[in-house]
Amino acid sequence: MDMSTLAPSAIEKLQTEDFLQISEFIQEHYGIQLPVSKKMMVEARLQRRLKATSRTTFGDYFNLVFSPEGKEEFQKMIDLITTNKTDFFRESNHFDFLTESVLPTLVRQQDEINIWSSACSSGEEVYSILITLEEYFFRTLRSLPYHILGTDLSMHVLEKAARAVYDEDRIENVPLYIKKRYFLKNKDRENPKARIKPELLKSVEYKQLNLLKEIRGIDFNYDIIFCRNVLIYFNREVQQEVVSKLVRHLKPGGHLLIGHSESLNNMSLPLRQVKPTVYQKLEA
Repeated sequence: MDMSTLAPSAIEKLQTEDFLQISEFIQEHYGIQLPVSKKMMVEARLQRRLKATSRTTFGDYFNLVFSPEGKEEFQKMIDLITTNKTDFFRESNHFDFLTESVLPTLVRQQDEINIWSSACSSGEEVYSILITLEEYFFRTLRSLPYHILGTDLSMHVLEKAARAVYDEDRIENVPLYIKKRYFLKNKDRENPKARIKPELLKSVEYKQLNLLKEIRGIDFNYDIIFCRNVLIYFNREVQQEVVSKLVRHLKPGGHLLIGHSESLNNMSLPLRQVKPTVYQKLEA
């Protein structure tokens, strides 16, 4: 019998014991909290991997994942569990803040701009930053070299980000003039896609990075660091650890942007709050 064709009902439910083991592993190694309320989400995301690997129980699947021959499947599991939804121009006031308050100063005082999207997922945040920069240059008739780094835990989403191709409905809320200026569309009515214009990608780079591990190969001179909607998955101790690492890579006077449901209150950091969810590194 071909186990890959089994109906979902043939796969046993994720047992609480198995869920607790995997959630403890994820928190220990990646800092991400998976409370019992996330059990159904984990089960749903991993069911197709059980079918693809001919497993009918999550216990058997986890045995495979943590075996010497399961390295490739391990990465697929991590990708599925840790990937979170994102959108173009999500929390748009941050991009307004860059345009109105940060970019005028950087363009006036510097020879280049460096920005790091530290949990970039599938690239929407990176390209929202890129478009914000290009729009500012277009409107002010000024230009400056820039580099945008996108990092994430998941190789799967990084590969998607680097392709810069999205289902057309992912940009349905993007203003029409932005679509025309920065995106190309295919002509496939059955599977419409939009991609960032290739000539814009020369200033974008992607790297895999676990924010809980030692940060290697990342510069220490970023003008702006985005770390949005990531801290909510960590406990307070891990939040402090992650933000402390990020701030070391931020220039004095540079800005750190976090998600609207996140806070750095009562953390001992060399930062001052400029606006809700916007912080500036103190001068040395």
